[in-house]
Amino acid sequence: MRELGDETLKKIAHELAESLRNNVSVDWAVRDSVRAKLRLMVKRILRKYKYPPLKQDAAVALVLAQAEALSAEWA
Repeated sequence: MRELGDETLKKIAHELAESLRNNVSVDWAVRDSVRAKLRLMVKRILRKYKYPPLKQDAAVALVLAQAEALSAEWA
């Protein structure tokens, strides 16, 4: 993802972390509707920074997996 540049990737990571931290609910890992809302939020952020469309699905899956791992600390 070097074509985006390090600064852009830092901005994406920061915005994703803040948005997920503010929107993660207690039951988000279980409820499909909440997971769908978070997936949509992540995709919007990636599009905002012109993240390559072909790599977005993998990036969304990775972000949600990492958020699930970290959600215990956020709760």
